[in-house]
Amino acid sequence: MSRAEKKPIEVPVAVIVAVDGVSVSVSGPKGKLSQTFNSDITITFAEHKLFIAPANGSRQALAMTGTAKAILDNMIVGVVTPFTKQLEIAGVGFKAILRSGDKLELILGSSHQIVYALPSGVSVDVADGGVRLTVTGVDRQKVGQVAADIFSFFPMEPYKGKGVRIVGKFVRRKEGKKAA
Repeated sequence: MSRAEKKPIEVPVAVIVAVDGVSVSVSGPKGKLSQTFNSDITITFAEHKLFIAPANGSRQALAMTGTAKAILDNMIVGVVTPFTKQLEIAGVGFKAILRSGDKLELILGSSHQIVYALPSGVSVDVADGGVRLTVTGVDRQKVGQVAADIFSFFPMEPYKGKGVRIVGKFVRRKEGKKAA
């Protein structure tokens, strides 16, 4: 077990944590999350601190300790300040339209529009005529998955730069063919 897992997770005063064996529920000003962990770890909550320890000395238990610490830390951060991912759409006629709050319609150069149903707890804001998207939610995994799903419909291609791009992710541009 590394030293990082030995440190307890500090829980802010605005966050309420309930531990029931290996199930943990966290609620805060922005939302509520719950997660059930593997029985190889023990989780205790005392004096606004979460303590995570391996239940036995197995390699699986030691690995799950670090994973559980990262997940719990993200849950606590997410209910206080939601996670966001930003995407950009580039291309002539490429855009996104938010329909009825939970459906995102993507026009990405295909013969048909792509309708993506947003999972609960995740919202998308569309700005600048449908070319800038902001995915927001309290669950870091869901926010990242929605951004990855939208990106997968038309990843930015390296020659013309058309497609969906996650802001902050590097896309290598290539030089096209040259006339002889």
